[in-house]
Amino acid sequence: MAKKILTTPIKAEDLEDIHIGDIIYLTGHITTCRDVAHRRLIEGGRKLPVDLEGGAILHAGPIIRPLEDGRYEMVSVGPTTSMRMEKFEMEFIRETGVRLVVGKGGMGMGTEEGCKEYKALHCVFPAGCAVVAADSVEEIEQAQWLDLGMPETLWTCRVREFGPLIVSIDTYGRNLFEQNKVKFNEKKDKVYERICREVHFIK
Repeated sequence: MAKKILTTPIKAEDLEDIHIGDIIYLTGHITTCRDVAHRRLIEGGRKLPVDLEGGAILHAGPIIRPLEDGRYEMVSVGPTTSMRMEKFEMEFIRETGVRLVVGKGGMGMGTEEGCKEYKALHCVFPAGCAVVAADSVEEIEQAQWLDLGMPETLWTCRVREFGPLIVSIDTYGRNLFEQNKVKFNEKKDKVYERICREVHFIK
């Protein structure tokens, strides 16, 4: 199977043959974007200082090293739990035109709807691989909203084959985490019944 690499700017048609459970990589640009930036846009009505049309965001609070020449170096960039942004994400996708949302763990019905309606993906970057993620960052090209502090600043990074990214919500609104919950619960119930039969004599 060929390695799937998305390159920014991403078009809707680029995502048509990508499905939940697929593993993809990103080349181009990705901007770290967490709670406060989402809140500023959605609740505060403040326009983002970064153009995300066809772009990608990463739910992450990175560790950055300032360099003497005024540039920045990515030290570590572990994903933040995406569900923290759930109440904002559908509107965020609509307002920004972002095509790829990357974080940790699953997201809910609002993001499902946003990905389906506006043709975007949510992907999971494996937890515990923050240094691996940083190695894919070739350069930090912009730093916006520095007043928010290091974790919440919008760090726009040029990346090469950033990943692996596991597709958890696709453009058809299918949700890998929710589908797996159903399968796991079915297995759990069967295992629970078997255990109860074996230990029914224990008071």
